[in-house]
Amino acid sequence: MLDKNGIAQRIAKEVKDGYYVNLGIGIPTLVANFVREDISVEFQSENGVLGMGPFPFEGEEDADIINAGKQTITTLPGASFFDSALSFSMIRGQHVDLTILGAMEVAENGDIANWKIPGKMVKGMGGAMDLVASAENIIVAMMHTNKAGKSKLLKACTLPLTGVGCVKKIVTNLAVLEVTPEGFKLVERAPGVSVEEIVNATEGKLLVDDNVPEMVL
Repeated sequence: MLDKNGIAQRIAKEVKDGYYVNLGIGIPTLVANFVREDISVEFQSENGVLGMGPFPFEGEEDADIINAGKQTITTLPGASFFDSALSFSMIRGQHVDLTILGAMEVAENGDIANWKIPGKMVKGMGGAMDLVASAENIIVAMMHTNKAGKSKLLKACTLPLTGVGCVKKIVTNLAVLEVTPEGFKLVERAPGVSVEEIVNATEGKLLVDDNVPEMVL
């Protein structure tokens, strides 16, 4: 199965030349490290950065240059900085081609829950609600099961929703799945992972073809 870097590396294959991409907190922030060097991509962070690069090497960090998760980042030539009003105008105006988010749960109909666990203190929903409401192409990066071993790909989300019917694709440590009107469709399986393992780890309806290829990173 994949680790967090492996998930990010697989998602990087979904990033196309000329895309404007918003990276959510967590695993999605790693995607910038794996994008092909022969394509031009602009990464946007909702705190007001356009033109993010990979994470800095140790000792080269600039504490004033951070992403929405308060991690230090690098910027590429031509990068720009702006206020939240302009940042969210980009997002709400549908100027972002691809949004990559983490999630705590995804339902078989594309619902996503990624901002709150009832009873736990949170600062707020942040920009997640705007991103899922405005984006046409949303990919979720997450582990297939939680720490207790229970599926995070469900028939219906149990946590407070961030967005309804908005997720298009999910990449986990076990598989790549597409959200279809009939449920989750298994597209690829992680290296060394069997179809049976994925079926057993998925609570929601899962559509499986006769031959499911192993993903290539």
